[in-house]
Amino acid sequence: MFHIALDGPSGAGKSTVAKELAKRLNIIYVDTGALYRTIGYYEFINGISKDDKAAVVESLKDIDIEMIHENGVQKVLLNGEDLGDKIRLPEISMYASAVSAIPEVRRFLLETQRSIARENSVIMDGRDIGTVILPDAKVKIFLTARLEARAQRRYAELIEKGKQVTYDEVYADMALRDSNDSSRAEAPAIPAADAVIFDNSDLDFEQSVQGILALVNERLSDQ
Repeated sequence: MFHIALDGPSGAGKSTVAKELAKRLNIIYVDTGALYRTIGYYEFINGISKDDKAAVVESLKDIDIEMIHENGVQKVLLNGEDLGDKIRLPEISMYASAVSAIPEVRRFLLETQRSIARENSVIMDGRDIGTVILPDAKVKIFLTARLEARAQRRYAELIEKGKQVTYDEVYADMALRDSNDSSRAEAPAIPAADAVIFDNSDLDFEQSVQGILALVNERLSDQ
């Protein structure tokens, strides 16, 4: 059994790359960002300000989150409901970033994430996998790209899904989230000391997958 920690900023392609790597390595993919997005979605639809820490913490008692895998596909259930792409909207991204900075929220989700890894070989992507969630992971990779490249990718993704957004809006949201995620006091989004930095600004999807797969195989063969 082995664990792969794939960290990095929003829009670097962590989720799509991790999903493909999970298929090729025949292991479970865990999208931890979906957990924070789910809590952010709950706060958003219930009119709770993302900046009202006390209210967010109080709401946790009314939240039940379950992560399941069906035919290799991850689903996160909020009080029994599969939200699908509802958690991927830009406004939910900002909520996710805000609530993820709250220590009580991170502790609330910690066991959910670790419990899956205790029983399975996994590739887990997020912001603090290699530093906090799976500090003993055999492979730690920090996937990054220039902000402009990441914003363009996210913008194209949202347009393809029919969302009414502009590139400037996506860029501004991503820049703000980068700042929030990297500067928060609780588990900041920074590379683990023993992580490999992989910049895919100028790589296409297959090149990113192949490059990271090579790193994974190299690290696993050395241990």
